[in-house]
Amino acid sequence: MREITLSQAVNEALAEEMRRDETVFIIGEDVAEAGTPFKVLSGLVEEFGTARVVDTPIAEPGFMGIAVGAAMTGSRPVVDLMFGDFIFLIMDQLCNQAAKTHYMSGGKLSVPLVLRTNLGATRRSAAQHSQSLHALVAHIPGLKVALPSSAYEAKGLMKTAIRDNNPVVIFEDKLMYQEKAGVPDEEYLIPFGVANVKREGTDITLIATSSMVQVAEKAAEILAAEGISAEVIDPRTIVPLDEATLIKSVKKTSRAIVIDEGHQSYGVTSEIASRLNEKAFYHLDAPVLRMGAMDVPVPFSPALEDLTVPTPEGVAANARKLVAGEMIDGEMINAA
Repeated sequence: MREITLSQAVNEALAEEMRRDETVFIIGEDVAEAGTPFKVLSGLVEEFGTARVVDTPIAEPGFMGIAVGAAMTGSRPVVDLMFGDFIFLIMDQLCNQAAKTHYMSGGKLSVPLVLRTNLGATRRSAAQHSQSLHALVAHIPGLKVALPSSAYEAKGLMKTAIRDNNPVVIFEDKLMYQEKAGVPDEEYLIPFGVANVKREGTDITLIATSSMVQVAEKAAEILAAEGISAEVIDPRTIVPLDEATLIKSVKKTSRAIVIDEGHQSYGVTSEIASRLNEKAFYHLDAPVLRMGAMDVPVPFSPALEDLTVPTPEGVAANARKLVAGEMIDGEMINAA
């Protein structure tokens, strides 16, 4: 199987869907000639023209509103939001209009819209360009939320999102755009709500999202050298969430850590841990542990920024304690 970058995978998915369906178009800041600041969309304007790859002014609420209206009237827009931090600017259009139109119209209207944006710290972009805000939109009924962890997931989930009749938000980790993974030449789609068991294990389950999947896999390798067998699961989508796969794994291993780059309080780790506690309680030998980003604005200082998100060493240290039956009262290790 060929290997391509996550950036190339997203570009391929968009190009294939735009060739397949002429109602698909892209709208956002610097999406045409610039191909976005991360160059993910490079070359698309040359093939599809400026009528379908539409550069906008710096007016996020405006072009998001245009996309919502276009989706309601027969198009399938893909909105490119330059940084996930800018999602605050479009919350009314996304959460009050796109998410609710199907329900408020009694099912007569749909909003088949994709919002693609990014998340992730440790890029030295400071507090307003480094946030992971996927939990905010996951809280809103009517929206689907996908978190690709590699080029393979990025392409398959994007194609599924574009064909979905509901509004979908896809968060890509900005540090992963140049990371390569195997991607088939032939067409494929990844269904929403189907988790991927990346590594099977028997002693502890590591549930991780986006780039934290790689963190969990590295932690599993550390633990394997010590004789601890860790199962690693990538949910792929947090809305819908594949509860069945997660619960099945936890019933087998009896221990779990949930790892996510969003802030730990009131976030994705809390939701998943809560569901496991409710539905697999009598199979647990220890409380489900959560590892998220520190509840602080992301620092600009590299030394401080690197401390704010989970690391493989930190995950391995906490897994080691859980398997040994040690209590972790207020002493959870977030980073190495």
